[in-house]
Amino acid sequence: MENMEHMVIPEHVALILDGNGRWAKKRGLPRTMGHKEGCVTVEKTVELAARMGIKYLTVYGFSTENWKRSVEEVGALMQLFRFYMVRLLKIAKANNVRVKMIGERNRFDKDIVEGINRLERETKDNTGLTFIIAVNYGGRDEIVRAVRKMAADLETGALQKEEITEQSLASYLDTAGIPDPDLLIRTSGELRLSNYLLWQLAYTEIYVTDCLWPDFDKEELEKAIAAYNKRDRRFGGVKAT
Repeated sequence: MENMEHMVIPEHVALILDGNGRWAKKRGLPRTMGHKEGCVTVEKTVELAARMGIKYLTVYGFSTENWKRSVEEVGALMQLFRFYMVRLLKIAKANNVRVKMIGERNRFDKDIVEGINRLERETKDNTGLTFIIAVNYGGRDEIVRAVRKMAADLETGALQKEEITEQSLASYLDTAGIPDPDLLIRTSGELRLSNYLLWQLAYTEIYVTDCLWPDFDKEELEKAIAAYNKRDRRFGGVKAT
């Protein structure tokens, strides 16, 4: 276990929750049990992050590509999402957590959209950790939607061509007003971004662990933060001598 006393705690941690299916397969369980156990790990991680002083925690809940999975698995994930939103509201209220969803939510059933809206509405005044869940989210899709909104504003004159900058484009993204992640943690040893926060991860430190997501715990989070503390963040510059 790492000594966290003198560690710099990253302001924003992003997570790719990989390995739920493999965790279940290793135990002879259906994939849906892996997803269910993964939700329990998310709950624990939200509470851990809040206690550690992390200000923003973003998790990849359901990607735009996940619709390609079997009808049975997608249906089970939607049912789990319905159940989980109710639990998340209680956890958020108990821990002063503000919840925000990013992604294109309109593809979900009406009751899920209403649940997402309720989560955001009833936690918007909480002042602790901001917990961001990417659902029906893809980094390329987010950028395309942002460009469409910019194009509409250019057409109406609300935006001038000269005003297009990195900062103005970022304000059209789902994450407008949220600082870019300092640290990305990906579980289960996979070495790819999987179309996740492509704009926002430009200078994020990446940490990969072989740990499967349902097994991720306090010790694993502390290891990731310890590794982050050994990095030299230059943001494209040269190290000062």
